[in-house]
Amino acid sequence: MKKIVSFILVTILLFSLSVGANAVDLSAQIKDLRAKFQAGEGPVAGDYSVDYMYYSPVKSGDTKKYPLVVWFHGLGDGNYAGEQIDKNYVAFWASEEYQGRFGNVDGAFILAIRSREEMGNTWDNSMILPARAAIDDFIAKNKNNIDLSRIYAGGYSMGGKMVYKMAVAYPEMFAAIFPICPAWSPSKTQAELIKNIPVWLTSSSKDPIVNYKNSVVPGWNNVCATSAVAADCRFTTLGTARMGDGTPCKSNHYAWFAVNNDMFGYDGKAYPDSSTVDGTGKAVNLTSPNGMISWLYSHTSDFDGAKATDMGNLEGQGDGGIMVLIFDYFHYVIEFLKKILAMFGVSLTA
Repeated sequence: MKKIVSFILVTILLFSLSVGANAVDLSAQIKDLRAKFQAGEGPVAGDYSVDYMYYSPVKSGDTKKYPLVVWFHGLGDGNYAGEQIDKNYVAFWASEEYQGRFGNVDGAFILAIRSREEMGNTWDNSMILPARAAIDDFIAKNKNNIDLSRIYAGGYSMGGKMVYKMAVAYPEMFAAIFPICPAWSPSKTQAELIKNIPVWLTSSSKDPIVNYKNSVVPGWNNVCATSAVAADCRFTTLGTARMGDGTPCKSNHYAWFAVNNDMFGYDGKAYPDSSTVDGTGKAVNLTSPNGMISWLYSHTSDFDGAKATDMGNLEGQGDGGIMVLIFDYFHYVIEFLKKILAMFGVSLTA
């Protein structure tokens, strides 16, 4: 039965990736921005550690306190050090323009954590404490320049799942979160734990991997039903997932390109084929340059910098049941197929 289910899922994904497929243009600009990131590694916590790529806005003699944005990659985008910024445009957030959108400090740390997929590590509950340990360690190393009240977390697909889980585990740490096409959604009980955290959710209604109607929307409804800050929450729905110039992405799963572009098209207008509402259902009209980055910076927490020694609210809990396991297995199959096709000179980017 498992083999039949996997075959059906793989067939659906292969078909969806073949529709509207256009190569991502890795321009000189994005390459230069990626070159601004440095490598680091977190300590061992539990049985694992994670490594990361980070951008620092700090200049010589700088005494400013900057926000920290933690970024979690999707499954299949953490097979080698640096891949977590190679497979998306989060490096845009290191540009002078986007850094300038972080309030009056004109900058933010970007910390892109990797789950070491080449070692079989993916974003499941066993990686929650290692991820937290890496964040704690990074804060300690940059304690003179990190604004503890402005720590944010975002990520896509399985990384979006990790964003939700990190917030549920450690709600005291995050001033706001932005999960993208998350491969897991909180129950009402779990959403209650993050009721004071503003959430900006982004997903395509045509997503072929994480079901919009049956997974993403119910999770959003749970957030709204329990939130004490519903008017500050946002939900952006994309139709066809597109690049900033309106070109369709390889897959409608690729909602993260909208976020990487700060929710605006390259022309500064509203992102192509998208709409946004707040947690009360009221339409939100985004006007450049006040997009995701400005929204993040407007929110603060009372986090005091205390380190974590366990999984917080998720201590002792399983990862989420059989559907999460199926999702993991499904992606492993895709990665295996990609490697087989590459042997025959066929490129399949997922």
